[in-house]
Amino acid sequence: MSGIINFEVFIMTGILLNITPGTDTVFILTRSIGQGRQAGIVSALGIGAGCIVHTVLAALGLSLIIAKSILVFTIIKYAGAAYLLYVGYKMMTDESLLPTENIKTVLTVNYWKIFRDGMLTNILNPKVALFFIAFLPQFVDPATTNSVLPLLTLGATFIITGTIWCLMLAIFAAAIFDRLKTNRNIAPYINKICGLTLIGLGIKVALTERD
Repeated sequence: MSGIINFEVFIMTGILLNITPGTDTVFILTRSIGQGRQAGIVSALGIGAGCIVHTVLAALGLSLIIAKSILVFTIIKYAGAAYLLYVGYKMMTDESLLPTENIKTVLTVNYWKIFRDGMLTNILNPKVALFFIAFLPQFVDPATTNSVLPLLTLGATFIITGTIWCLMLAIFAAAIFDRLKTNRNIAPYINKICGLTLIGLGIKVALTERD
């Protein structure tokens, strides 16, 4: 492929990296278990949209700013951590999020908000930006005169394989939720556990170092 080297190795490595549990995995699982299959699918698509942003930034070289600037890295890191803490708190305190059969009136789920949460969680994770700028260029032919198109192609490939995996996670996690939602002893605590998990994830992001 023009401008790209070891494309098969890239695909295999990308798949292995995608299935490795991380922030995105936890976010999708909590949404799927806490709010159902559609919410999990939408959150996976939101994360994919966030990866598109990172791919474009990496292709244009803007991610280097994050890699080089401690201040920019820190600002994005704490913004992402704060957003995860906010989403986690909302899941813990909002009783309307869990559509169990015991609830007579179920409020409409705001899928746009779920999509936005997934996208912003991904965009505001500086580690993702550093990953794209460090990983993708390794598979660009050094002899190519224009690296933008190869980087975009590699990013799109990584996003497609990653989104497929994330959708599988969402469907699997939702299947577990369907079994739990009818259990009166467990159902009331599902969102609280998911919210607490996101809060813990926010704290982890806040403590993340560049290296």
